[in-house]
Amino acid sequence: MRKIRYREALREAMSEEMRRDPSVFLMGEEVAEYDGAYKVSQGMLAEFGEKRVIDTPIAELGFAGIAVGAAMNGTKPIVEFMTWNFAILAFDQIINGAAKMLSMSAGQFGCPIVFRGPQGTAGQLGAQHSQMLTNMLASVPGLKVISPSNAYDAKGLLKSAIRDNDPVMFMESEVMYSDMGEVPEEEYLIEIGKCDVKREGKDVTIVSYNKMMKIALQAAEELAKENISAEVIDLRTIRPLDIETILQSVKKTNRLVIVDESWPFTSVASEITFQVQRYAFDYLDAPIRRVCGTDTSMHYAPNLMEQYLPSVSKVMQVVKAVL
Repeated sequence: MRKIRYREALREAMSEEMRRDPSVFLMGEEVAEYDGAYKVSQGMLAEFGEKRVIDTPIAELGFAGIAVGAAMNGTKPIVEFMTWNFAILAFDQIINGAAKMLSMSAGQFGCPIVFRGPQGTAGQLGAQHSQMLTNMLASVPGLKVISPSNAYDAKGLLKSAIRDNDPVMFMESEVMYSDMGEVPEEEYLIEIGKCDVKREGKDVTIVSYNKMMKIALQAAEELAKENISAEVIDLRTIRPLDIETILQSVKKTNRLVIVDESWPFTSVASEITFQVQRYAFDYLDAPIRRVCGTDTSMHYAPNLMEQYLPSVSKVMQVVKAVL
């Protein structure tokens, strides 16, 4: 099977859906003339033209609102934020507009829209450009939240997101755009709301998503050298959450460690912890543990970044503690 980069998988997903459905269009900062801030949309302006690949001003609140109105009126916008850190300015349109529109209109107006872009740390970018906002958006009824960890999942899930009738938050990572992965040339879709067991094991379950999956899988490799068998689950979709796959794994391994780049308070890991203890408490042989980002703002200094982020050694230490 061929290998392509994560950014290329996203581009293929958008291009295929735009060829299939003329109501789909892309808008965002630098998506057209500059070929995308991260080159995800490279070549799309040349193929689809300026009416379907649209450069916007640096005004997230404004162009997010335009996209919500367009979605209400029969089109299917894909909105690229240069980073989800900037999208905080558009939360009014996302949360008070897109998420609530179907309910407030008693079903008269849907909002089939995809908001996508990178989030989380990407090197020395400081406190205002390094945030994970997955948990904030996943807490909002009416939104679907997807955060894939590899090129194959990214393409299949983005195609499903574009076809979905609800607003979808598609949360990527800047440091994954160059990652290579196997992606079929033929069309495929991945169902929204389904975890993927990336590695089977029997001693402990490790759950993660987005680029922290790299940490989780590396930790499992190192643990295997010490005869510790870790099952690794990629959430892929945060909301709706596939809790059943996690529960099945925990009932087998009897231990759970969650690796989540988010701040620990009210994190995605917190919700998973609650649901597992509610539905599988009697199967647990140790308390559920989390490896999260530190409960503080991200710093610029490399040594403080290292202290802030989950790491292979931190995950291994916590796994050994639950064992």
